[in-house]
Amino acid sequence: MPAVATARRSNRLVARVTSDDKALLERAAGLEGCSVAVFVISHVRAAAEEIVRRHDTVKLSQTESRRFVEALLAPVKAPTKRMRTALDLHRKTVIER
Repeated sequence: MPAVATARRSNRLVARVTSDDKALLERAAGLEGCSVAVFVISHVRAAAEEIVRRHDTVKLSQTESRRFVEALLAPVKAPTKRMRTALDLHRKTVIER
């Protein structure tokens, strides 16, 4: 059973589709042996996960990767006056929990 069917559902999603789209979704769901709702949710979820994965992944060229690692490994510089001011403001205005 798909993971979608095992999780407790408490929210509703409504979409209007053309009759051709509905027929296609019904046919595809039937070919996979599931309901249209399970078919749509599982396939839309997979597409959404892929989009989020692509968005969250940073791809660097070899040169960019080298520069990034060099920056990480470089000795720490003393904070500038502007940075200290920003840090003081942050400490005064942000409530830590």
